[in-house]
Amino acid sequence: MNVRSEAHRRRILLAVDDAFEKQVAFLSDLVRCPSLRGQETEVQKLVETALRERGYLVARQAIDTALIGQHPAFSPATVNYENSWNVIGVHTPPIAHGRSLILNAHVDIVPTADPDRWQHPPFTPTRRGDWLYGRGAGDMKAGMSAAIFALDAVNAAGLELTAPIQIHSVVEEEITGNGAAMALASGDFADAVLIPEPTDEKLVRANSGVIKFAVTVHGTPAHPREVSSGVSAIEAAIRMIDHLRKLEARWNEERATKPFFDDVENPAALTIGTVKGGEWIASVASSCCFEGRIGFYPGDNPRERAKEFEAFVSVMAADDPLLQRCPEPLVQWVGVVQAGYTLAPGSEAESVLERAHVAANAPDGPPLKAYVMACYLDAALYAVHAGIPSLVYGPVAENIHAVDERVSLSSLRRVTKTLALFAAEWCGVRPISNNNLAAAI
Repeated sequence: MNVRSEAHRRRILLAVDDAFEKQVAFLSDLVRCPSLRGQETEVQKLVETALRERGYLVARQAIDTALIGQHPAFSPATVNYENSWNVIGVHTPPIAHGRSLILNAHVDIVPTADPDRWQHPPFTPTRRGDWLYGRGAGDMKAGMSAAIFALDAVNAAGLELTAPIQIHSVVEEEITGNGAAMALASGDFADAVLIPEPTDEKLVRANSGVIKFAVTVHGTPAHPREVSSGVSAIEAAIRMIDHLRKLEARWNEERATKPFFDDVENPAALTIGTVKGGEWIASVASSCCFEGRIGFYPGDNPRERAKEFEAFVSVMAADDPLLQRCPEPLVQWVGVVQAGYTLAPGSEAESVLERAHVAANAPDGPPLKAYVMACYLDAALYAVHAGIPSLVYGPVAENIHAVDERVSLSSLRRVTKTLALFAAEWCGVRPISNNNLAAAI
């Protein structure tokens, strides 16, 4: 049955409106879970319960560390995954036809920084006007709520999808991507993947490849009375960070030759996220380690970029007078080491999303815009390692990874409508054959 029927669209859109306050309440419950790395159990149980109540076949999916280094979708990891697992919810119709779909959302979040800097406690979801505040509200628990409630709306409209549908609630997106990698390595494929990251209701046309590193610099400790005999590892690390800005500038200069990246301000985006150094307040620091990330372009081999990074560090250490007095810095790969991807214009998946986007913004819906996101996205794994059309499209959010993160609720409502219409057209629909709506999905 064709969801382009105006009556079907109206019923689906109305169903999103009718359940939206419940959706906001569910999103608020997700935000209350401080799902930092290694602490995702509570939020995953909440998602698991929500999917089971809706009749999905639900499984917990542990991350198999034996696959790291064996399957190309995985990145280096330095933590134990014992308490971190994906939740996979699946519905397969009795008679399946049409195109299958994965809706993927990550539930891991980044730290809050000092909670006292927030207007409201970061894990106390607070609604002010059009905004819901809280860590993870935008990135990307809003997207998780949109995925679940979009499919609810299709159901509530008296329709069921005719093709298999999967909801992937994954961990590790913020550091390694190994949650989505595990889903991919387990054979959880579909004809398309849609990831409702916060993208301001735009489609991601391309994203950067990313490598995440740790650089350790060793100096020579000394007492304050003999400062000249020592070499501060902290000062040497700062010098190396200054040099890495040259590498960032060099990689940024390549953007003019890269499709879709010529107008991107800083596609390499070197970020130094943590610095840990020194042993004693009155000693010349013996060691310093800084961690960060740097980006590159779709089509580039991330392993080759990593080698280029390592070689640059080695050359700078050999040429700089201060760093010459230190052992050669140690470079380690501690997170994502993945290629970027490009979504070629003109795919059927994009066309279906554009129709859904316009219809959700009726009567005079704006056209779907596309842009480049210069960061890591789990979509890259599906696109690069499985060749699956991967759409990234989600709500307006502000201050993600920052203080006072918030998501626009009116935008979330529109995005939920778009996802519902997209799933209905992409997968196909038919009338529900019985009154047990929960059993239909």
